[in-house]
Amino acid sequence: MDALERDFYEERRRKWRRSAFWRGFLVAAALAVVVGLFASGDGDSFTEHVARFDVSGVISDDAKRGVLLSELAKDEKVRALILRINSPGGTTAGAEALFASLRAVAAQKPVVAVMSEVAASGGYVAALAADHLIARGNTLTGSIGVILEYPDLTGVMARLGVGLETVRSSPLKAEPSPFRPTSPAARAIDEALVADSYGWFRGLVGERRGLDGAALDRVANGQVFTGRLALDAGLVDELGGETEAVAWLESREPALADLPVRDWEVESDRGLIGSILGFSTPSGGILGEISRLTGPKLYSIGP
Repeated sequence: MDALERDFYEERRRKWRRSAFWRGFLVAAALAVVVGLFASGDGDSFTEHVARFDVSGVISDDAKRGVLLSELAKDEKVRALILRINSPGGTTAGAEALFASLRAVAAQKPVVAVMSEVAASGGYVAALAADHLIARGNTLTGSIGVILEYPDLTGVMARLGVGLETVRSSPLKAEPSPFRPTSPAARAIDEALVADSYGWFRGLVGERRGLDGAALDRVANGQVFTGRLALDAGLVDELGGETEAVAWLESREPALADLPVRDWEVESDRGLIGSILGFSTPSGGILGEISRLTGPKLYSIGP
């Protein structure tokens, strides 16, 4: 065998060794993923289970959350949902979207809400989507109302000698604005917006909790309640936590007694650095609202 042939066969052996290495690496990586899924408990996704979904922080409209809850509603392996809430509320439209998604789940399977430290305003809207509401004795809930706020920078601008020239199609375009005093006509429109959204919120409480008249007036005034006071007022059904939630589900369907509880989570928006340091990019929640600066929004937030 001459030198040229030896080089040819040696190059083929090197290519085969490289190919075998990468095949082995890919097989090992696939096995690691499968083992990791089952080790982390995600293997439960292949068996019947009770789902647990967390609503935490400031609520906004979230397309990924909607998709996840839609999948949860359709998944026949999910027999029930425990909704854990620790939220002061958020945008009224965001709470409305979350309520609609959760009611779609409740149309298919039992849903029980477990309130943590706070489930107020828009957080309480989310809880209203459940079939049974459970709060801790010292949970802060209620705060049934709507607010629209914006800063008034006109005094600062006058002090600094800064003016703002605006050309607009009508006096009500781009109102309210922090750069000019709010006219009576603009304020009347803002009040109408708040009143309309508040009417929706109040009606939702009345419908879902079976309250009307003076009983509804007492709870729909923006007041914050502890869990104990909320129970007395008819805003929640029971005091307790997840143990009581599981017991309630089992009372509805005894077959749920032996099923595992598995977390369903919206995919995180964290980047690589955020994942390492343990924080999210400012694309959601209050930081997202501030960073986007997309104009005034109606909020159901408290206490």
